[in-house]
Amino acid sequence: MSLRGWTRQLLRQVRGENPFGGDCPPTRVRLFGDGRPTTPVPLPWNYKEPIRIFEAFYSEADQEDGWGRHNRYLYAGGLPPVLVSRDPGIIRAIQAATGDKPGQFDRDTSPTAGIARATGEDSLLYANGSVWRRQKSLVAKPFSRSNLFQPHRFRGFERTFRATVAKRIDALRALQVATGETRTRVELEPEIKAIMLEMLVSNFFGGSVSYQALRERFVPALVYMIDHMVRDTVAPRAQAIARAFTGGNRVLRQHAADFEELTDIALSGRARGLGLWGEFESDAPDEALRSNIRVFLAGAMEATTSFASWAISHLSHHPEWQAKVYEEVREMEVYDPDDFTGSPDLNRVLEETLRLTPALYFLPRRATVDTTVETPDGRKMVIPEGTHIRLDVWHANRCEDFWGEAVTGYPADRFFPERWENIERRGIAAKDMLHFGFGHGPRFCPGRSLGLLEVGLVVGALVKIFKFDAVADETGVRAGVSTKPADGVVVDLELRSGTASS
Repeated sequence: MSLRGWTRQLLRQVRGENPFGGDCPPTRVRLFGDGRPTTPVPLPWNYKEPIRIFEAFYSEADQEDGWGRHNRYLYAGGLPPVLVSRDPGIIRAIQAATGDKPGQFDRDTSPTAGIARATGEDSLLYANGSVWRRQKSLVAKPFSRSNLFQPHRFRGFERTFRATVAKRIDALRALQVATGETRTRVELEPEIKAIMLEMLVSNFFGGSVSYQALRERFVPALVYMIDHMVRDTVAPRAQAIARAFTGGNRVLRQHAADFEELTDIALSGRARGLGLWGEFESDAPDEALRSNIRVFLAGAMEATTSFASWAISHLSHHPEWQAKVYEEVREMEVYDPDDFTGSPDLNRVLEETLRLTPALYFLPRRATVDTTVETPDGRKMVIPEGTHIRLDVWHANRCEDFWGEAVTGYPADRFFPERWENIERRGIAAKDMLHFGFGHGPRFCPGRSLGLLEVGLVVGALVKIFKFDAVADETGVRAGVSTKPADGVVVDLELRSGTASS
């Protein structure tokens, strides 16, 4: 932007002009104010609390009329406006109008700048326009539900999972014998990360690596790199200086090297068509795929760990639903697609998990031109060119106006899987109750079917083998690239009677 353009924009901001139009324009958020959980922008001292940053946008929102309570904007410093929306109609309309055609919204890459520096810009996550469209078409077949939801695919993932769980059961049983206790307190998130990464590397990519190496070396490397990517997005210069003074560069290089080795392992099965490489039709050299492989290894482990961790955490607080899922899976000897899709209580648990505690808690977009969007109920909003958009899925799904007792029969901010049966009983169409757990529209997450497959297997098998109870009365949230239970899923674990293996 030119100096003249910046000055003109700054003057409009000082005068308090609303740059948005239409019949449901957003209302303005002050940059500074009292009584807010934090400032409404990510800074080095609050970037680890993104949920609270979004909450800051809704401070004093109840004083606004109509849809201005749910659509808020920040406009300051001569910078383009930032729009935050928890309005499902606007979230849906903007996602549906996202793509590579002229005038459509594009993904805002600013929240993923650190990811791009660590993995490369030529990836499905970071790329925009025609590059994104081409990459999406290449992964459509391997990621498709029709490909993944086949008995032989299910059984491949299941065999890997069973073998790992059998070893963990033996370790748990040995610990219980040694201590004389039948209940053991365990933090499950580290186990979930290793299991998810193993299924990705072994089954999806056909790579060969030991579970011990994954758990003790590659998972810590990915966790470190993911945290580094977040820090490097918010304050890259400060982080570089801090690493120089603390010796962090050496640690970063080691974890980055482990990340590269894991990428090599994932690529190694391509020449022989192992895993799902046989479904990937491209003559691109391996080197051209590395950015996407890096993003997928880190992103898929992060997202599926979030999904499974939250589902297990919710069940640990709700023994009645744990019992319902157990009744569905107790007689299953082999998990097939029909078993999974024919387990209504398990699927209600998964849907409610995605609604209440989505891994993808916000979706970034950017207006490429002045754009008018229209919601399903006929409202219009004019969004100016250059606007940074944050579609706040987390708060949309917890808003009483959209998901509360008047609409679904249950409080919006509580875990009630029976909500989904009630919605159906009330005759509300599924298309009218989108929770955006995997996004929506052209840029929906291509890993949706893979995530459902893996998490369904993990949650179903865990409930079949163990009883587990939450240790804390309430579980908070921590958020970075994705959201996770703040306690790492600490539970009291007990083998079900007669359990020999998974």
